[in-house]
Amino acid sequence: MENNYKAQIEAILFTMGESVEISKIANALEIKPVQVKKIVKEMQKELEDENHGIKIIELDNAYQMCTKPEMYESLIKIAKQPKRQVLTDVLMETLSIIAYKQPITKSEIERIRGVKSDFAVNKLVEYMLVEEVGRMDTPGRPLLFGTTEEFLRRFGVESSDNLPIISQEVIEEFKHEAEDEVTLKSND
Repeated sequence: MENNYKAQIEAILFTMGESVEISKIANALEIKPVQVKKIVKEMQKELEDENHGIKIIELDNAYQMCTKPEMYESLIKIAKQPKRQVLTDVLMETLSIIAYKQPITKSEIERIRGVKSDFAVNKLVEYMLVEEVGRMDTPGRPLLFGTTEEFLRRFGVESSDNLPIISQEVIEEFKHEAEDEVTLKSND
């Protein structure tokens, strides 16, 4: 019967093409989420073999079937060249702020960056790395932004809780760099 569960999970993940919550898979198979996790762990181990071009990844209590990165070269030869989304320094800086401070308003992002951020935030929304996650309960009800599942996929992170922790030394280094930059600009 367990092989049947594997086949069903494989069919669900393949057909959906995006992440599927563990609880939804469990409901569909009429088994417990713990069983789903156990079966998927076995499937992940089986798919590690170099004879497989796909893998199953976990994203925020959900699973998704995707292509192994080492298969991209073959895929590019057969598919149209996708439009390359370039993440400039400005976009990466804005994305980092959103990832670590989410949910966050555009004005809070601008306060941290010190410049207008409309273009950067809109571009990140267009690239589906950032999305509107609600509104702040203050006058004007500004939009709140957070990262998406696409962000997790692209950066290989299971959850926004698993983002790398920035050490205090690195933070101090960034502060000194920013102060030096401000000093240089004021001397011009």
